[in-house]
Amino acid sequence: MRHFPMPTLKFLGTFVTCAAVALCNVYITKSLAQSARQGQPPADTAVDSSNASPIYGVTIPAGYRDWKLIAVNQLLLAGKGEQLRAQLGNDVAIKAFKEGTVPFPDGSIIAAIHWTRVSSEDNDKVLNGPFPGTQSFVIGSPVNVQFMVKDSKKYAATGGWGFADFKGGKPGDKALHETCFGCHQPAKGHDFVFARYAPAP
Repeated sequence: MRHFPMPTLKFLGTFVTCAAVALCNVYITKSLAQSARQGQPPADTAVDSSNASPIYGVTIPAGYRDWKLIAVNQLLLAGKGEQLRAQLGNDVAIKAFKEGTVPFPDGSIIAAIHWTRVSSEDNDKVLNGPFPGTQSFVIGSPVNVQFMVKDSKKYAATGGWGFADFKGGKPGDKALHETCFGCHQPAKGHDFVFARYAPAP
């Protein structure tokens, strides 16, 4: 067995330690970069233009139905029926809502799912026993899903937000998307976002 003098052993020990630290740093940096990418909208090179919203190029984010709930609301449209709506957010958006961060950070994505609102005779039959006169309403058919994607540089002309409106998995036309930013102008004081985080009961 070969024996190394003490200075050589110290050098080898220092070298091994430095190499281990360098590898750890590379791993941590790579992991952080991957986490950051998960909160970002898809890169332009990955966008299928036939499934992207006009003007903004926003596509439907994978797994958005598993995002956390921001709030729910009801909309009564004059002459157009009634809707039930739910807003969901990715991890970046939910963190901002919880902490009250405005403007929202880049990478925030908010989804708004809309359904028709219909009465439920089945629920009414059950509820009218203990609660006479109760009227129950539930989700009917799907209407559309909308998205807001925060990228302050890419969408600088529209308050830092990119918009999308999909029905049956297909984006609406350019004329529809031209109205998105104007519609959100009244919410300018909340970074153009109407939704507020619903408190826990």
